[in-house]
Amino acid sequence: MNAPATEVTLAGLPIGALPDVLAEAGAGPAGGSAAALAAAMGAGLVRLVARVSDDWDDAPGVAAQATALGDRALALADDDHRAYARAMEQLRAPDRDASLGRALRHAAEIPLRIAEAAADVGVLAALAAREGSDTVRGDAWAAATLAEAASAAAARLVHVNLATLPDDELCSRADAAARAAAAARDVALLAS
Repeated sequence: MNAPATEVTLAGLPIGALPDVLAEAGAGPAGGSAAALAAAMGAGLVRLVARVSDDWDDAPGVAAQATALGDRALALADDDHRAYARAMEQLRAPDRDASLGRALRHAAEIPLRIAEAAADVGVLAALAAREGSDTVRGDAWAAATLAEAASAAAARLVHVNLATLPDDELCSRADAAARAAAAARDVALLAS
């Protein structure tokens, strides 16, 4: 890849290029971006279920919510690697002081937003599994599972970025989002 890692826009890349971009060393897209992309894929699957479920009255509203969450997750994929790059620059700076703390906190806020958005996708996926067409229930299950994985991964990254502050409120919120996503996945998988 020719562009500096912070200039990459993941939504504009062909899907086949994503594994190579994620595999590059340095402060480019990595775990947080991958989690956000998984949440966006889950949101896309929720939209699919809603769009083909003609007998589901709330399907259009669920599809609209899933669209908004997917768009948010795509934006967060890029926000995450850029915030991480800024934090790494601060870590290398010889005069790092409070600016490092602010950079790390910002780098933790992005995966928190990913974890929360993914949990919201999971809730929609559980609803889609219960209310959507039987013919695409497996897609709702896949959406819920992707959302749970995305939320859990992003929540761990919050903890990593705030390693010296394990009791920080952001860590608690991230853990709550991961639990909500796991519960939503359980609800989705029980739908039949």
